[in-house]
Amino acid sequence: MKKIFFLAYLFAAFSLSSCDKTTVEPDNPKATRDSPMILGNPSNAQNDVNTPNNYLMEKPQFTLSYNSSRGSANWVAWHLSTAWKGGVARQDDFRADPDLPTSFTKVVTGDYTNTGFDRGHLCPSDDRDSTVMDNSATFVMTNMLPQSPNLNRITWKNLEDYCRTLMGQGNELYIFAGGYGVGGNGSNGDLSTFASGKVTVPSRCWKVIVVLPVNSNDLTRIDASTRVIAVDMPNTQSVNAKNWGDYRVKVDDIEAATGYNFMSAVATNIQNALESKVDTGPTN
Repeated sequence: MKKIFFLAYLFAAFSLSSCDKTTVEPDNPKATRDSPMILGNPSNAQNDVNTPNNYLMEKPQFTLSYNSSRGSANWVAWHLSTAWKGGVARQDDFRADPDLPTSFTKVVTGDYTNTGFDRGHLCPSDDRDSTVMDNSATFVMTNMLPQSPNLNRITWKNLEDYCRTLMGQGNELYIFAGGYGVGGNGSNGDLSTFASGKVTVPSRCWKVIVVLPVNSNDLTRIDASTRVIAVDMPNTQSVNAKNWGDYRVKVDDIEAATGYNFMSAVATNIQNALESKVDTGPTN
């Protein structure tokens, strides 16, 4: 009888311990791959051949609005979390985008040769290295913008690296990037267009980055305290190569320059609060 009582006691104690452990164990959300478009469509781009300068292209890895007159994207949007990360090598298979309608301007990698401007990734290769297919997808020319070498290889890259630092700290990011204006300064001097006018060189390159701790129901978790980083950088060789933080602006400023509406799916009062302030957080 004592033995039975003792075993029953152990079983009850174990059950209580197990239940207790379950209730106090903290949540550990798993990073997922999410659509960047849950925040909204900044230019109301449409997948319609009759809108060649605001043509929506939704790929598994990123979404973009293509501008056939400029030979580049108006904007590219993507989601960044550890679910997109891996150890796949950089593919470097730059190529024309086969998904463009045949009537649109189709840029090829050779169009950039000897221009003094880099084929600057909008959605970075290093943000999509989970599979060969994911990484290769970033090398279509619709994901490229003519960028001065100093901007692309140093300042812009430093911000890309910082975004992955934030990801490594348990965050997921929603990122929009593009350019506007005409005329930049590359390694061969000033240039407004190249490839017989097929490609327009932007004068400015911008990004809008929304940072959230990894979890689900992302749109509902954005509030007035959410960190939003917006930058607007000159497309020149004289860009401050060390500190991307020098180019932080309000989201409102980029909207005024481009005519886009970022975070349109977010409640208006929250959107207004986030877009009217300049980020002052760390930069590395």
